[in-house]
Amino acid sequence: METADQRTSAVQVKVRPSTARERAAKATANAGEPTLDHTGQVPYDTYVHASTLHSLQRTLSEDPGEMSFLMVSQIMELYFGLTCFELREAQRLLRDDDVWGTLRPLRRAAMHLEGLNAAWRGLRWMTPGDFNRFRDLLGEGSGFQSAMYRHLEFLLGLRTASLIRPFRRQPEVYAALVETLETPSVWDDVLAVLARRGFDLPAAVTDRDFTVEHEPRAEVEAAWVKIYADDGPDNHLRLLGEALTEVAEQFGDWRYRHLQAVARTMGAKVGSGGSSGAAWLQRSMARVVFPELWSARTAM
Repeated sequence: METADQRTSAVQVKVRPSTARERAAKATANAGEPTLDHTGQVPYDTYVHASTLHSLQRTLSEDPGEMSFLMVSQIMELYFGLTCFELREAQRLLRDDDVWGTLRPLRRAAMHLEGLNAAWRGLRWMTPGDFNRFRDLLGEGSGFQSAMYRHLEFLLGLRTASLIRPFRRQPEVYAALVETLETPSVWDDVLAVLARRGFDLPAAVTDRDFTVEHEPRAEVEAAWVKIYADDGPDNHLRLLGEALTEVAEQFGDWRYRHLQAVARTMGAKVGSGGSSGAAWLQRSMARVVFPELWSARTAM
């Protein structure tokens, strides 16, 4: 019998590129109807791997509501990864001093977070009784253990080194988290840009231990007050500030919706992963993403 590893290592079918001329010729030959006969795998599935995606929903109970819980969780994981991808692209451009170019991945990241927030709607039907029908079967499984969510927090500057400990027995996952933890966050890269642009930031802001969460500084706040004082169309740093604010706001919305979902389905019960549940989430929301962007508004 063929093993999963053997199936994975099999030669993969690639999508065959086509030109505009080829597509037009095909449409003419089909009289405007879609192509129904393909050689081998359907091209859409070759690209999207839809058949693989739809094979990953393996519920633990016979309760039909569990499918919603599982699939929404998987959708959120994909959005975590997509948002991380955009934030890393933003970091690459920031390190090249391309502030204008950075706006595009940041805006996409904010939109992905908006989609992530919308995913919570798929669980609004769930009452404590609905969740309890399969909750025990999850054991200690908890969203707290999402490695990709931890990457997202680290990229946004929320850093607690101890939170990577659950992944020590997954060497590749652990190593990737260590790398994200030890390298600058998006906010660190933004502050490095401000320093290169001549803003008077202390060395403690740009030359520091990145595994430790950034502490708000008056100098950083003053820099943003100065940036926002120029509302001209060519002030790319102000546009950068607004793009970052949208990312932070959407992420804050996700954390609040998470708390709401937990309160709706669990009340004040302890979490599956050993935390205090809603109380733990409430405390974590006090940590602000891009803090000086918010505090500077008081002085503007």
